[in-house]
Amino acid sequence: MRSAVRWVRAVRWYLRELTGEAEYDRHCERHRRRHPGVPAPTRREYEVLRAARREGRPEGRCC
Repeated sequence: MRSAVRWVRAVRWYLRELTGEAEYDRHCERHRRRHPGVPAPTRREYEVLRAARREGRPEGRCC
């Protein structure tokens, strides 16, 4: 039973990392620590900011 629970947790962790859900959670955690009292951006706002940063610094991309 324990191994099944560990397996499910590992798969859940992997999927959250793969989809970016964990990155958004980490961003919100940092935001709360650095800017207490200021609401964290919504998931949509975060994705827009992330895409803008990626497009602004294309050195890590091939195209």
